[in-house]
Amino acid sequence: MARNIEIKAWSHDMASQSRTAADLADGPPQTVNQEDTFFHVPQGRLKLRDFGDGTGELIAYQRFDTRGPRTSTYERSPTQAPDSLKATLAAALGVRAVVSKRRTVFLVGQTRIHLDEVAGLGQCIELEVVLQSGQSEAQGRMMAERLMSLLGIQPQDEIAKAYVDLLADRAPGNDAAPTD
Repeated sequence: MARNIEIKAWSHDMASQSRTAADLADGPPQTVNQEDTFFHVPQGRLKLRDFGDGTGELIAYQRFDTRGPRTSTYERSPTQAPDSLKATLAAALGVRAVVSKRRTVFLVGQTRIHLDEVAGLGQCIELEVVLQSGQSEAQGRMMAERLMSLLGIQPQDEIAKAYVDLLADRAPGNDAAPTD
């Protein structure tokens, strides 16, 4: 399985973070609209990411829900038929939730900086340090922490949960107290 070191946080100054990310980036950003459909699975998370252009990718991943840089293991499988795949998975597993977002992606070396406008949540920032073969998690965490500092991400802004779980916490009828 592929591995990355990930951090999610609330963005309180998206314009400033966007300027900093642009200054650090290896090239121009890419902006995409994404719809992630999550399915019921016995362990980890399974989502179908639809790019809205007839392409998508199925992503299975596992990650602990903790604040700060954390390891995520994942498998990705591209598809040219996201609608058909979504219908098949929905029939077999059931849809847990859908997360829609507008994402601006900056590439900084082996790190993807995502500036996200998430429907129902607001502005968030996510860092994904894609670990190379043989590279330690500690090295990835150091890269993430450096970028967190440069982007002004404060510990109190960090998000422990996935967007899908934050949205579930906010759903009507859910009496669980939000943790983030």
